[in-house]
Amino acid sequence: MNKIKTIILKEWAEVFRNRLVVFTVAFLPLLLTVIPLGILYTTRGTASAGGLDTQLPSQMTQSMCPGSLSGSECFQVFMVSEFMMLFMIVPVAIPVTIAAYSIVGEKTTRSLEPLLATPITTFELLSGKCLAAVIPAILATYTAFGIFAAGSWLIVANKSLLAALLDPRWLIAIFIVGPLMALLAVAFALMVSSRVNDPRVAEQISMVIIVPVLAGFFGQVAGLFVLNRQIISTVAAVMLVLDVVMVYLATRVFQREQILTRWK
Repeated sequence: MNKIKTIILKEWAEVFRNRLVVFTVAFLPLLLTVIPLGILYTTRGTASAGGLDTQLPSQMTQSMCPGSLSGSECFQVFMVSEFMMLFMIVPVAIPVTIAAYSIVGEKTTRSLEPLLATPITTFELLSGKCLAAVIPAILATYTAFGIFAAGSWLIVANKSLLAALLDPRWLIAIFIVGPLMALLAVAFALMVSSRVNDPRVAEQISMVIIVPVLAGFFGQVAGLFVLNRQIISTVAAVMLVLDVVMVYLATRVFQREQILTRWK
């Protein structure tokens, strides 16, 4: 465990020297939090007036809007829910930025060979690098969602509306699916980083993992589907299986001798 902790601290000391990584970890979650809060704040007058006549998708009103809410309050839930998927970008974008540089970056700085020569197992090495990328992503996601929850509590007067905004489906998405997505993104990024020779190529290829999140966001905005508890729970189960497969593949792909000889 001490070896894993040493790897984590070493990764953080090196990675957070990069201003782009610091920007991604610190400002991206705040930026994505401002959008739904801004929507909630600008539409609060219409909700209190109750004069907004909107035609919302029937599947949305059935799954997201309790009968105690007015039509204008349902519209607020609908608008905010369209952008709640943005919170799922954080646990993917942040660890990919960190993990994609993890292996190939050490090769370019010639610190990989001494590291692989130490008495540390492949599992300990990858676990340390994985946790070094996943922990900041999870903390940033939880912090961003906490700011959103606190901001919603200050803006919204109707507690039924607040409960609809903080529906359990989003709690499942943030606190369960988010970490699973972060682990999947990191395992994929580590696998890519161990097979390429250029840090920029590693980052570009690793960012492919964010495409499913964007597809889900634009699919919901386009009205192709509405995320509910059943869909999110299914996604969580699928993510768990994919995580196991991706971690196994990343471990199998990472071959010390081949990496050193192929990159010399």
